[in-house]
Amino acid sequence: MFNLELLVKIVLQYQEPLSKVADEIDTLAKEIEEYHILQSIPGIGEKIAATIISEIGEIDRSNNAKKLVAFAGVDPSVYSSGKFTASVNRITKRGSCRLRHALYMAVQSGIRDARKKKTTDEIIARNKRLREFYDKKREEGKPFRVAVIACVNKLLHWIFALLKSRTTFQDIA
Repeated sequence: MFNLELLVKIVLQYQEPLSKVADEIDTLAKEIEEYHILQSIPGIGEKIAATIISEIGEIDRSNNAKKLVAFAGVDPSVYSSGKFTASVNRITKRGSCRLRHALYMAVQSGIRDARKKKTTDEIIARNKRLREFYDKKREEGKPFRVAVIACVNKLLHWIFALLKSRTTFQDIA
């Protein structure tokens, strides 16, 4: 058996240094222009923006958005042999799993409905453009995860365009 008091003591011992490191990361990220550009996209917060920047690095390394999509590993794999072509194609997952996870969480947050405003009964999505794209994919009969990965792909194209042009999301809306 393990001692619960000892386990709690160990967790509390490491909690303070970890929070200091997290604060340093936040402070350093706020000095980067790309951090503020990414946060202009609804659904992308502080932690997700910092993760995306750390995984992508310099946007100038990618010539086009498709290379960024491939780096994230959300491009579809195509399996064919002779006359056979598979009807079910999964994502390649050959890229950065941390970037893929951060983008998945950003899409989940972006398509989620925001709380009702107190003045109206209307429910609006956090990211209207992304939610419209998601709804379109669902109406086409796509399963939930397929639609979300399509949204991740769309979000990566937006991120590439925003970082290349150095504009915020509201500027292109």
